[in-house]
Amino acid sequence: MTDRSDDQAPATPYHPEEMKVVWDVRVGKSITMQGSARWTPAGVVTGGIAASGILLAVAALVRARRL
Repeated sequence: MTDRSDDQAPATPYHPEEMKVVWDVRVGKSITMQGSARWTPAGVVTGGIAASGILLAVAALVRARRL
């Protein structure tokens, strides 16, 4: 057994396919923005399904309005 406290993060990510990005944007001398993103293949698929559902609903509303 290993002695590992619960506050330590695992050495490997939870999802092996997980992708991370961190970026910094500087505009002039006084404006700095920082951001980060993480995604997994399951998140991409879920986003695609959600976008398809929204587009289908909008198409139905547009078609109903024309009638």
